[in-house]
Amino acid sequence: MTQKVLLNSKEVNIILHRLACQLIEKHLDFKDTILIGIQPRGTFLANRLKELLEKEYQTPEIKLGYLDITFFRDDFRRTEKPLEANKTQIDFIVENKKVIFIDDVLYTGRSIRAALTAVQSFGRPSEIELLVLIDRRFSRNLPIQPDYRGRQVDAINNEKVKVSWKENDGEDAVYLVTN
Repeated sequence: MTQKVLLNSKEVNIILHRLACQLIEKHLDFKDTILIGIQPRGTFLANRLKELLEKEYQTPEIKLGYLDITFFRDDFRRTEKPLEANKTQIDFIVENKKVIFIDDVLYTGRSIRAALTAVQSFGRPSEIELLVLIDRRFSRNLPIQPDYRGRQVDAINNEKVKVSWKENDGEDAVYLVTN
């Protein structure tokens, strides 16, 4: 197994600031906008963006939730190992709000399709956008594209993109892993 660094800590930080600025350009005060991190890995990116928006860009009171999509996936019964669900934490109504789904890697699009179904339990958003750190553009099974992307990566099928977060993995970095 080999690992190639796609993004180091400094590059991840620059991308996070760029994504935050793009969100501000589109949503200004975030009064009717909600950030929703897709469990499990999208929550690290969502937390980091919320912190940047509030502390560095003085955007007050951003609503942030976490959405577990485990049992909404179309492939959840196709695994040998028992599933471990994460916790959905959305303590607000999404009815008529602008929702931004946040995930670390957009690969086949199946996670986002599941999120679109799962979020309906909390109301009908007026609009849904997608923000991802990494867009694996040639791997899509569904017609889903990000509105905001940190970096586009062309990875072939036996390659995997691994995102490491300081809070969970001890470092901010993105790797291309080949088996």
